Amino acid sequence: MRAAAGILASGLLWGAVGLSAMGQSLAQANTALQAGEADHALALLKALPPSAEASNLECRVRLTLQQWNAAADACEQAVRRDGQNSNDHLWLARALGEKADRAFFTSAYSLAKQVRQEFELAVQLDAHNAEALAGLGEFYEEAPSVVGGGLDKAEAVAAQLDTLDPARAHELRGHIAEQRKNYEAADQEYKQAAAVSAHPAVQWATLASFCRRRSRWQELDWAISRCVTAAARDKHAGEALYDGAGVLIRANRNPQLAAKMLEDYLASSSKTEEAPAFEAHLRLARLKAQLGDKAGAEQERQAALALAREYKPAQEPIH
Repeated sequence: MRAAAGILASGLLWGAVGLSAMGQSLAQANTALQAGEADHALALLKALPPSAEASNLECRVRLTLQQWNAAADACEQAVRRDGQNSNDHLWLARALGEKADRAFFTSAYSLAKQVRQEFELAVQLDAHNAEALAGLGEFYEEAPSVVGGGLDKAEAVAAQLDTLDPARAHELRGHIAEQRKNYEAADQEYKQAAAVSAHPAVQWATLASFCRRRSRWQELDWAISRCVTAAARDKHAGEALYDGAGVLIRANRNPQLAAKMLEDYLASSSKTEEAPAFEAHLRLARLKAQLGDKAGAEQERQAALALAREYKPAQEPIH
């Protein structure tokens, strides 16, 4: 009996060690994902046994690489392995949404219904998941009624967000106001989002994006200025620099400032999967080429490839 008990204890010990090692590898993969080190993250995940956590992380890495089908497949595996995890359903909704945006009409219709179902299930599983609520609200605001969208539904979600995440609530109401062509109300909602946000730099970038859509160039410049100032005071707001630079790039405005914002983001300690570092390097490469720095452009492209060899946009030379 003592021998059997010893064998059992030894097995439990090695099992605990294995779980601890797996947890460390998952944490390392997530750290690599946040840093934009896609190749390293995938290598770490490939060495792990199948699990919902590993599949979710793979899905998110694939999303940063713009590998929409592979991302959706990995997220579906995560949900199959743990159907009660709100975040797994949230990421599956996001991956399916990316697929739907690029699908033919008949496929997009079916996918859009799945997106709604996954967002709704994510919220049902955790009513306090503010990211899931914000995603559901955005779906309701953008999608036609034939697949379950509707502005009234979006407004109900904004009311739920009021206590969980007031900044997201105001941002969602800004998008709803835009859909109703009430642009002054939208402007006020985006400004209010910045006023109540713990990280206002992100909300100033959102306001700048609205100004770009409305061709309000002076207001755009003002919002970008507020974004840069707020980001300098908030070590967790690096994503705002990435987003703000993207607004300037799409507006074909002030490439020097956009390049500086990307350089500051890449030098920061607050990089995130929402603003992949390799994509930031590629954006910076294109800006440097635009500004006449061909050597610098190629250096940035190579930096992107060093992080993510599978990222197709970085595989072509910058012209």
